[in-house]
Amino acid sequence: MGRLLADYAPVAAGVFAEADTVLGEPLSRLMFEGPADQLDQTVNSQPAILATSVAYLRALQERFDIDSSAVVPQFFAGHSMGQYSAMVAAGVIDLADGIRLVRERGRQMQASAQDGSMAAIIGLPDDQVGALEGAGQALGVFTIANRNSPGQIVVSGERAAVAGAADKAKELGAKRAIVLPVSVAAHSPLMARAAEGMTHVLADVQFRDPRAPLLANADARPLTTGEQCRAELVEHLTRGVDWVKAVEHMTAQGVDSFVEVGPGKVLTGLIRRIAPDAQAFALDDQSAPGGLLVPPFPIGASA
Repeated sequence: MGRLLADYAPVAAGVFAEADTVLGEPLSRLMFEGPADQLDQTVNSQPAILATSVAYLRALQERFDIDSSAVVPQFFAGHSMGQYSAMVAAGVIDLADGIRLVRERGRQMQASAQDGSMAAIIGLPDDQVGALEGAGQALGVFTIANRNSPGQIVVSGERAAVAGAADKAKELGAKRAIVLPVSVAAHSPLMARAAEGMTHVLADVQFRDPRAPLLANADARPLTTGEQCRAELVEHLTRGVDWVKAVEHMTAQGVDSFVEVGPGKVLTGLIRRIAPDAQAFALDDQSAPGGLLVPPFPIGASA
């Protein structure tokens, strides 16, 4: 994870080195060499994803000589933990603070895990989502955690409620219902303890106003102040992520090009399903214009 990028872009390697220093441990070695099961632990995966996302951003800025103060996107948006990456990119928080915060976020979420579970529901008709939510809530704490694209949602809550809802989803017309191998009920009321803990952690961190509006996870409302962004990082722990609404809000404001900054290209695929007429590119995708940042690439070369 991130190893080729670090080999080809010194500025990216600098991001990974800073993450190691901030955490006081060789996170980059775990990212580059594994073992994968240790990297997959929430307390490691979250800072690893943040560091890799910022490494891609800084490599992009260096490669194309982009002045981050002069070239500003119309919006910033992050999916779940990606809000931290978006806030670093938007100048709301520093990288060092972001790394520390996501490590603590992972700890708080794991500590809040109380018989939690999540499931991905694929192909459920949109008009049946309400029925699914009602069925799950009849069995315990249950919520729609992610609305990722038309026909793709993730549900979260108590284990019995999630399992029962997964079975009900198939009756309601879903093509697949997959209980995920996690014990944390992210973006659900079961994260209330984590939200309380993060409130205290975030209180001592400096938050600046974003360089462009940053969209809230739950309802895509534009966040324009540092204090709104601080509150968002607490609220999104117990509320869902409506990525469909975020993309629709941006396209309604005239956005027709999206760039996914970070490892992988999951969000790019979701955006193309939500807004098929828009252009969406991932930095970690060789098919993007000019290859963008998929190694190997010559730093400083034009595209």
